[in-house]
Amino acid sequence: MDQLLVKEIANTLSIKEKQIESVLNLLDEGNTIPFIARYRKEVTGGLDEEQINEIHKSWEYGVNLLKRKEDVIRLIEEKGMMTDELRKNILNSTKLVEVEDLYRPYKEKKKTKATEAIAMGLEPLAKLILTFPNQIDLNAEAKKYINDQVLTIEDALTGAKYIIAEQVSDNADYRKALRVEMEVDGLITSKVKKNGEQLDEKHTYEMYYDHVEKVSKVAPHRVLAMNRAEDEKIISISIDSNTPAMLKYLGSKILTNLNSPVVPVVEAAIEDALKRLIYPSLEREIRADLTSKAEDQAIEVFAMNLRNLLLQRPMKNKVVLGVDPAYRTGCKLCVVNEQGTVLQKGVIYPHEKYKGEEHIEDRVTLSEKIIRQFIAKHNVDIIAIGNGTASRETEAFIAELLKKYDLQTRYVIVSEAGASVYSASELAREEFPEYSVEERSAASIARRLQDPLSELVKIDPKSIGVGQYQHDVSQKKLSESLDFIVSNAVNQVGVNVNTASKSLLTYVSGLNKTVSENIVKYRDQFGAFKSRQDIKKVPRLGDKAFEQSVGFLRIVGGDEALDMTAIHPESYATAKQIMIKYQITPDQFGKPELKKVIDQINREALQKELSVDKYTLNDILDAFIAPQRDPRDQFDAPVLRNDILHLEDLKPGMMLEGTVRNVVDFGAFVDCGLKEDGLVHISKLSKGFVKHPKDVVAVGDIVKVWVLSVDEKRGKVSLSMIEPR
Repeated sequence: MDQLLVKEIANTLSIKEKQIESVLNLLDEGNTIPFIARYRKEVTGGLDEEQINEIHKSWEYGVNLLKRKEDVIRLIEEKGMMTDELRKNILNSTKLVEVEDLYRPYKEKKKTKATEAIAMGLEPLAKLILTFPNQIDLNAEAKKYINDQVLTIEDALTGAKYIIAEQVSDNADYRKALRVEMEVDGLITSKVKKNGEQLDEKHTYEMYYDHVEKVSKVAPHRVLAMNRAEDEKIISISIDSNTPAMLKYLGSKILTNLNSPVVPVVEAAIEDALKRLIYPSLEREIRADLTSKAEDQAIEVFAMNLRNLLLQRPMKNKVVLGVDPAYRTGCKLCVVNEQGTVLQKGVIYPHEKYKGEEHIEDRVTLSEKIIRQFIAKHNVDIIAIGNGTASRETEAFIAELLKKYDLQTRYVIVSEAGASVYSASELAREEFPEYSVEERSAASIARRLQDPLSELVKIDPKSIGVGQYQHDVSQKKLSESLDFIVSNAVNQVGVNVNTASKSLLTYVSGLNKTVSENIVKYRDQFGAFKSRQDIKKVPRLGDKAFEQSVGFLRIVGGDEALDMTAIHPESYATAKQIMIKYQITPDQFGKPELKKVIDQINREALQKELSVDKYTLNDILDAFIAPQRDPRDQFDAPVLRNDILHLEDLKPGMMLEGTVRNVVDFGAFVDCGLKEDGLVHISKLSKGFVKHPKDVVAVGDIVKVWVLSVDEKRGKVSLSMIEPR
């Protein structure tokens, strides 16, 4: 293990070196991040999943950087051009771009103007010029190099300038200084192209038609917006910097004798180096760096939104009627019971005529009758309406129905993000082989209200639209980040191994698609698992996979009471010692009386007596207090409604309650029961300064907002979370 790299990571992340070494050793042994975070706290000092993941990523980057350094040193040594100072500079580099800058002069080059000039034998002339002699007849010297390829004195001097220009461009120190100059004082400029406005029909990118701002100040979301507009041929982008200052800097470093007759030639070479070689290269690097940082920010926001969406509070023990709204094809209905089993499906046409229908009242009356029958027959608690096409019209119909017949059932708008992807998937066809795509969607909408996590894991995380510019970022980085978030969410909550789908099981620590499928097959063949030990009988589930997964797999009502808790079987002996000592029985788990007993325990003394670490002891006692604790229960429950809100009902200053649907760099979108989500701009999230909206709100939050303005023509509402005076 490279101790210098460990030390560097420790300094960067503010984590002790010993903790980093422990994490790296555990990962090297094949342990998963959720397992390490949950069941190896005593080894890591209680590091969480995010910290462990940062250590893992930093180590991988450091190892790759170290490997590149070794490769570069070897390649330069093979040319016999390595010096002690160069080796030191390479080894001290902290970024890949610094290593590449140092390697640039020694890199095998493709055909360039400089390599052609060298091939013509002009390198000695270039070297002579760079000695800055006090006296020299440059034309006479250049004449010596005239041959079949170099036809004139001018050709010889031009070739020498190309060689000098490339040497200037390859200097790592110069590039580093000029890169800083462009990053700190450079301006990113965008201009509309000749036919750009015609291509931008909705004027989406109008603010970038003539836009200038400092490179150091440009917001990540604006970088991605400009990139997209450029890709769509609407604008052109450049980075403008103080070229005279850059030339002056290069001159101060290169022109060692200002009295030499060669100065004008070298100045011309410097200008050529900056304009033709250095500037375009640094511009590409800086834009790539801006894009990379913007992508990381977008991915971070997407990941945070996804995490909050997955961990939305489930509506447990509720019978739900799912409605997938539509106009012409009708609203598809699906009632699911408390366990998510479909009880009945149907279709209503409250918005479009039946074939051959003449009277609008007939279809509305019939639609009302069907809904009332569904509610009465199955004792429906909540109606879940998808937020797609015809959503608000369907909401108006449902709200009017509930009011008209004085029904106690409430409704809620549910995000349909990804529902169509799931409905057309092979998994959906397996679950509902006889259902249409829309009927599957209605079932999914109902289930995602009951248990958002269990339903949303069936969908590719990238298809759940809670991000910004998700199609403009590295899809590999996005997938890795989102998969990590889903895995963390699943393992934080835990999984009932007797009811979990194979999609949910796949995200459990230590399990893969094959083993997850085998668990479901085994369960179907032999019935419910009675104990965690029975899980070992599943084909292809080895000892390591069992160790990594079993703590996250719960069995309710089995042979062993501890199997329904987050206590790992490796700690059962300790848990049972505690139960015997304090006369705790399984039927006391989760009862208030037991909490009183546990609150009186001297944990420090018990820890010494049992020779157990404090983390494991605390987790065991916490599991006794709340054996089936669900971290999602601490979050806000969805807002249930029984009436609809119209745009024309709104007045500035009116207070509303809503659900945060999406958080982006410039604000948050809040569903207040209107057709379109209202925007709370970042400046209206709090009285104090807000660096990023994610610091104030999260997807799923229930918030109070005040209406700022209403644009009825565009259907837009501006909101504020700052209470007006």
